[in-house]
Amino acid sequence: MDSSSSFSPTCPPLPPLGFGAAAIGNLYQPAAEEAARAAVTTAVAAGIRYLDTAPHYGFGLSESRLGAVLAELDPGEELLVSTKVGRVLVPVGAGAGPVRHGFAEAAPYEPVFDYSYDGVMHSYAESRRRLGRKRIDLLLAHDLGTATHGEAHAVHFRRFLEGGYRAMRELRDQGAVRAIGLGVNEWQVCLEAMGHADFDVVLLAGRYTLLEQTALDSFFPACAARGVRVIVGGPYNSGILVNGTRCAAPLYYNYEPAPTAIVDRVRRLEAACDRFDVPLAAAALQFPLAHPVVASVIPGMADTAQVAQTRALMDTVIPPELWQLLRADGLLHPDAPVPTPNAPKAA
Repeated sequence: MDSSSSFSPTCPPLPPLGFGAAAIGNLYQPAAEEAARAAVTTAVAAGIRYLDTAPHYGFGLSESRLGAVLAELDPGEELLVSTKVGRVLVPVGAGAGPVRHGFAEAAPYEPVFDYSYDGVMHSYAESRRRLGRKRIDLLLAHDLGTATHGEAHAVHFRRFLEGGYRAMRELRDQGAVRAIGLGVNEWQVCLEAMGHADFDVVLLAGRYTLLEQTALDSFFPACAARGVRVIVGGPYNSGILVNGTRCAAPLYYNYEPAPTAIVDRVRRLEAACDRFDVPLAAAALQFPLAHPVVASVIPGMADTAQVAQTRALMDTVIPPELWQLLRADGLLHPDAPVPTPNAPKAA
């Protein structure tokens, strides 16, 4: 199946491997300035041409760090950058301190949800300032859905459709952004939003991985029918698919301690990968790209070692027999496409 000809013409072609920049915004732990800078520099030198960030990542820190490096490495703005709207950063008195909203020693701001027209326009302008870009390639509405907002979802969703989405459309129509979409942790809200509005792209985090493929049943077919590209974030499901179950560190799935059923499933995946001497993380990284609606996968990278590891995992040759075993053992959705040995890899 090749649905690429039906994709939105306004969305620029995306490379298979991108750079997730949450880690350089001090996700869970501080990242030294030089380490963050080196991570971006090494990624670009390694051929990674797409970088994703958000105001929420370190409350502006990720965008500022990324912008400072790209000002030197990419003055012609040839690299692709995506960022997000849906929160505005409100100054607070606290400076560096404990972890807040998942970010350590973040900038002295409080992220406040705002999906209104003015909120989106303000967020876009501030992101462009921090990034130092003339325009943003992909602008994504961040964290809509009940997983984030619970009972308040309906209010935020209506505000987005009545205001924020209109702002995003205007920015795209003016050429200030090249493509618009959603950046979320649940595919259900994407289907809901696609029933009311048109999008070019969806960044779906953690919902199409070796551990979870329910997006195949309705969401991916809807994307194929409407020409929406999918970017897969969180391919390691909060780390459990890169660290596996044999490490001493706590096991996390979906940003929380992994339940027993998930740990057991990962053990089965590990055992299958061991039979073919394939790193579990390599299978996790390469698997999503086999689906024709998936344009890119963007694991987080905090330093040069993680960049090098990611490139090695992407280049790992995986025998077809591994995928056959996973399917036979019921570890893959029956309709999930799998990578082929001769498929092109990221540049």
